[in-house]
Amino acid sequence: MTDARTANSALVRAFRSLPSRDEDHGPDGARRVPVWFMRQAGRSLPEYRELRTGVTMLASCLEPELASEITLQPVRRHGVDAGIFFSDIVVPLLLAGVDVDIVPGTGPVFAEPVRTAGDVARLRPLEVEALDPVVEAVRLTVEALGSTPLIGFAGAPFTLASYLVEGGPSKDQLRARTLMHAEPETWRALMDWAADVTGTFLRAQVLAGASAAQLFDSWAGSLSLADYQAHVAPASARALSHVRDLDVPVVHFGTGTSELLAAMRDVGADVVGVDHRLPLDEANRRLGGRTPLQGNIDPALLGAPWPVLEAHVRDVIARGASAPGHVLNLGHGVPPTTDPDVLTRIVRLAHGETDLHGEPEES
Repeated sequence: MTDARTANSALVRAFRSLPSRDEDHGPDGARRVPVWFMRQAGRSLPEYRELRTGVTMLASCLEPELASEITLQPVRRHGVDAGIFFSDIVVPLLLAGVDVDIVPGTGPVFAEPVRTAGDVARLRPLEVEALDPVVEAVRLTVEALGSTPLIGFAGAPFTLASYLVEGGPSKDQLRARTLMHAEPETWRALMDWAADVTGTFLRAQVLAGASAAQLFDSWAGSLSLADYQAHVAPASARALSHVRDLDVPVVHFGTGTSELLAAMRDVGADVVGVDHRLPLDEANRRLGGRTPLQGNIDPALLGAPWPVLEAHVRDVIARGASAPGHVLNLGHGVPPTTDPDVLTRIVRLAHGETDLHGEPEES
C-alpha cells in the first residue's frame, strides 16, 4: 500500500531498515537522518493559532480542508521528512457516538464515563461512512505532500479505555487499572471495542494514502509488564490487525514505557518509538538489535541554549545509529511554547547542513 511516490523516501526506508542511498547523505558525507516531530501539526506555530481562531479542536479535525492545511504547515516551515495527520485520538470515539469534548487546558472530557458492563454494552461500533471527513482530509494532504510521506495515527486501546473509564485525563489511571483486575470480562469487552474503533480509524487513513501508521499509547507507562502483556497487548494487537494487510510500516509509541518496549513491538509493530527516558543504544540492546527506532530528543531541551540542545541532538543521532533504522523525533510532543525556529534548526542538523543559524534555505 505504500505510495510509489514515498516508498523510497528516507523516512520509509528507515522504518523498513533499508540502507541509506547516496542522496540520503549531507554535504559532508554524513548520513542524513530523517526527522519529524510528534505534535508538529499545530501547537507552537503562529500560523496554526491564527487558522484555529474561533474553531474548536474537534471541529478543526473534522473540516477536511482545515485539517489538511494544519498538517501541511510544519512540513512547509521546517522541511521535515513526514507529515503527521492532524487529528485527535478521541475523534473516532466521537464519530462512534461517544459524547466527548476537548476542554482547553484540560483535555478530553466525557459526559458519561464507561465503568460497568452495561456502559460497555451501550457503546456503538464505528461505521466506516462516519470517517468520510477524515478520508477526505487525508486525500487532500497526500495530494499536496507529493513525495513526502504522511503518517496516519490513532490512540492505542489502553489509552482510549483509560480516558473512557476515568472520564477525562488522569495522572495514574487508577480507575482503569482497578477495572482491569476487578471486572476482567468488562475490561476485555471495552478493550476489544476500543481496538476495533481505533483500528478502523487507522485503516481509513492508510487506505486514503498514508504511507505509515503510528499507534500512540500515552498512558501505558502506568502499567507493569505483566499487566501490559495480560490485559493490554491482545487489544493492541487487535487494533494493529486492521492495517496488517496493507503493507505500511507501523510505529508503536508510548511514554514511560522503557520496560515495555519488546512487548509493544511484539503486538505487531515494525518500529518502536522511545521516549526521552531511555538512551537509544540501550533501547536497541533491549530490542535485540533488530528493530528500527524512533526518537528521542528530550522536549525540555527545546528551550535550552542552542549549544546544549545541539550536543543533545547529536548524541541522540549517534546512539540511534546503533539501530537498524532510526527516525529522529522527540521523546514526546512539541511543547506549545517552543520557538518554531529551534525545530527548523534541528531538522537542518539532522539533514547534515552546516549552516544552522540563518533563515531556512529555499528548497
